[in-house]
Amino acid sequence: MTPEYIAKATPNPPQNRAPWYANTAPTYAGIFLWIAFYRMMGAGTLAKADLGTCIVGLVAAGLLCHFLYYLVPGLLGMKTGLPLYVVGSSTFGAQGGYLMPGLLMGLLQIGWFGVATSISTDFILKAAGSSDGPGTMPFIVTGVLWGVVFAFVGAKGIQYVARVATYLNFIPLLMLIVVFFQTPGSPLDYQPAAGQADEFAAFTTMLAVVIGFFATAGAAGADFGTNSRHASDVQWGGLIGVTLTTVIVGVLALATLAAANAVNPNTGFDYATAIQAIGGPIASSMFLLFALASIPATCFCIFIAGNSISTMFPQVSRIAASFAAAGVGIILAVTGIANNLASFFGLVGASFGPICGAMAADYLLSGRKWAGPRQGINMAGYAAWLLGFIVGILPNFLSGDAKRLAEPAALYSFIVGFVVYAIAAKAGMEPEPLEKSAAKSA
Repeated sequence: MTPEYIAKATPNPPQNRAPWYANTAPTYAGIFLWIAFYRMMGAGTLAKADLGTCIVGLVAAGLLCHFLYYLVPGLLGMKTGLPLYVVGSSTFGAQGGYLMPGLLMGLLQIGWFGVATSISTDFILKAAGSSDGPGTMPFIVTGVLWGVVFAFVGAKGIQYVARVATYLNFIPLLMLIVVFFQTPGSPLDYQPAAGQADEFAAFTTMLAVVIGFFATAGAAGADFGTNSRHASDVQWGGLIGVTLTTVIVGVLALATLAAANAVNPNTGFDYATAIQAIGGPIASSMFLLFALASIPATCFCIFIAGNSISTMFPQVSRIAASFAAAGVGIILAVTGIANNLASFFGLVGASFGPICGAMAADYLLSGRKWAGPRQGINMAGYAAWLLGFIVGILPNFLSGDAKRLAEPAALYSFIVGFVVYAIAAKAGMEPEPLEKSAAKSA
């Protein structure tokens, strides 16, 4: 039998679609303009190499995100008009799709909600001149208020946030430019500390950071693709919204940190430190504006989490699912668990890298089209995900040169997912689509 989440899905009709510059590109640009993307970008990259090496890594990462992680889901969404949790039922099966990519996407969005709430709370307190961190009463109260208010907006009024999200994109872009010009020194004068230089590690870390941040958004390209008119919209939406925005945002953030550290090597690589160094009311207003610019991310994360959970379990209302997800996310934020961005990005890349890889292999093996929901659980997809996930989390259990060579694990997990799915499908582990099975039964 066809599961309810598939049976009730209706394709987005062509008349509801629009050009890439009206939907996909600005939406993805907003994702990369969110400060969670670049706040700690310099920690494992600029700390080990000059600005030029890091920019090369940015360009390579932006291209990989477009061609490997976004393009196939985007084309599937465009060709079918159906969202990720439906098109994923080919790669993981009609029953297997409940967990992947359905519930897994929702669970990771809870983590993203925690990150958004944590950063916004931190920046609001910094704007007020407070240094209180996670676990303190001011942080808890502010975090709970922020999380509850925007969980409600995400659950009930997301359409209003979507209308202003494009305009809010200009706030962090303007702030990136202002902080860069307010920071003394030249980024071209920066060199990593003596004995710290490691261009290979800087390059691979840049790939890991960018891909890890983008992996879930890349898979969600299926949802964005439902609003694309044709393949050209899908391509341009990704090249501009993903690749070009990655480079622009990353260069501005890294150049600021490079300039600051060229003048004072003790500045460090937290972008918030560069803002703080400006001082006075300018810094306070910037912190507040960066927090306000996080509103769309906060709302969209909880909307996607609630939608994912309620879609997979129709008996649970989207409002109830949204607030349950928000409760977990707020706890992650106010306790400080959500602060470890590097580890969270690594988990995201490990989880969705093999999903994107398996979907790409399924798409190519099916003749560049959607095969339709497959019976039961597609073991080819699950084998691809499991082995890819193991590769993705491998750096957490390694040290020294082995850990250095295991990055970018997010990229390796994609490759493993792609190869394993192709081999498993050829070996007969891929079940037939439901339509073919029904035809045979008839």
